[in-house]
Amino acid sequence: MPKLTAHTITTLIRGTVPSAEQGQFTVLNVNAKSAECVLIYDDSQLRFGGTLSGPTMMTLADAAMYAAVLAHYGEQLLAVTQDFSIHFLSKPAATDLHATATILKAGKRSVVLTVHLYSQQQLVAHASGTYALPRSA
Repeated sequence: MPKLTAHTITTLIRGTVPSAEQGQFTVLNVNAKSAECVLIYDDSQLRFGGTLSGPTMMTLADAAMYAAVLAHYGEQLLAVTQDFSIHFLSKPAATDLHATATILKAGKRSVVLTVHLYSQQQLVAHASGTYALPRSA
């Protein structure tokens, strides 16, 4: 059972992450070990060649990991990205981008996660990362 709802997590992230405050980022669904998120398409996310930019994809992957951490641990606003790696697999379409973040290992001081990014239901990137938790977690 998640500690926070998808709506609560969306509100927390939009209120504390500047790039998410325009309302383009939404947590769709959470459980105790994962979060499904979407980044609504906007023309400003495109780079030359008509593809979504790498920074756009990286932002969604990191925000989805943060959402999974919040779902698992509750309101841990001081949790921060400790490590992040992404592999771009194919060109995403100029449309909404979806992410599924899954916790692989949840510890007392860090959380290891993996993220799959989808464009039109096609896997376009795979990311992995570690979130560091504050001592009070």
